[in-house]
Amino acid sequence: MQRELKIGKYRHFKGNEYQVIDTARCSETDEEYVIYRPQHDADAELWIRPLTMFLETVERGGKVMERFEYIGD
Repeated sequence: MQRELKIGKYRHFKGNEYQVIDTARCSETDEEYVIYRPQHDADAELWIRPLTMFLETVERGGKVMERFEYIGD
């Protein structure tokens, strides 16, 4: 079951924080993407990542965790 995406701040499993701005849909493939901005760089550009990848879990050091963990508004 896929988690729901909330607008707000997330922490990547490697430690950096990101602000999720919104989602968008590709006109060619109909795939949904997450629009986000890194919080560790004041001049950071907007980035996109497929929603399915943003919400997936990863394994690191034998531990399964969320790729991006919601940490608040």
